[in-house]
Amino acid sequence: MYFSSNALARKMERLANESWQRVDLSPSHAYLLMIAIEEPGVQPGTLAGELQLKPSTITRLIEKLEEKKLVVRFTEGKTTNVYATPKGKELLPQLKECLKDFYEGYTHVLGNEESAKLVANMNKLSDELPG
Repeated sequence: MYFSSNALARKMERLANESWQRVDLSPSHAYLLMIAIEEPGVQPGTLAGELQLKPSTITRLIEKLEEKKLVVRFTEGKTTNVYATPKGKELLPQLKECLKDFYEGYTHVLGNEESAKLVANMNKLSDELPG
């Protein structure tokens, strides 16, 4: 399972990177930006849960998007909220097109039904295995 899952991860990473190359963002940055656009004021903890990444990784992703002027953070007390900037929001149509290309790339090979089952099974296994 170890080698099979890593081989699959590498291939999916390659496909994802190719899909988001035109917006000059990594897949992780692109997904975080899409969430910030669709859920204005999203908190880093929510982002970590949705993207299944550690909070420290989320912080680094946000910092990079801030450098590119695509998101801003506002902190009130202990609460931090992440918002897409107008420049970030302008990318939404392109981000959705990249997402569509990525989805079509792997469903073309696996098929819609098999893709959906694979994602569901992977999420289930990920939730069941220790962190």
